[in-house]
Amino acid sequence: KSSKPFSMIREFHLADWFTLANAVCGMGALFSMMTFLETDNVKHIYIAGGLVLAALFFDVVDGRVARWRQKTSSLGRELDSLADVISFGVAPAIMAYGCGMQGFYDRIVLAYFVACGVSRLARYNVTAEAMSEGGDKVKYFEGTPIPTSVLLVCMLTLAAYFDAVQSNLWFGVIEVAGLQLHPLVLLFALSGSLMISRIRIPKL
Repeated sequence: KSSKPFSMIREFHLADWFTLANAVCGMGALFSMMTFLETDNVKHIYIAGGLVLAALFFDVVDGRVARWRQKTSSLGRELDSLADVISFGVAPAIMAYGCGMQGFYDRIVLAYFVACGVSRLARYNVTAEAMSEGGDKVKYFEGTPIPTSVLLVCMLTLAAYFDAVQSNLWFGVIEVAGLQLHPLVLLFALSGSLMISRIRIPKL
């Protein structure tokens, strides 16, 4: 073991820095949504949505850089998964909560969505070697990749633009056993379910 300061950072490849940028963007989106809840200024929803899109950019770039430099590692794969959980799992769920999906059933669905994302990434990590069939590249995904949640983020940003957030949320709210459910949150249930499905999606 090295006793030198920052020894772990020296082990990072170039692609890993783009992965960290992904995570930082995800955290920025969380901070923006907390600011929205405090100030009710819709621009913070736009900022959150933009930061998740920036996270997607860095997520794509880190993979391309790793292939270009032909340097991949278990550390890089774990970093990528942890960053994706923040940017494409937790951040979209908090955006949904901030936009008005705050009922009891909404929270259950959003927690389910994040749990599915975490499970999807864990399954990918433990099966990546087998799915690569001895090569360097995974041939296909099982279940939709977690970055597809960017579509939900775009929907929420569009809703904010049309002032369809909080009490004006699209499709309104229904009560089940005295507890609230916003039907729009069911899109998060669908997204999560697709992530943990066995659907095979070719990796480009």
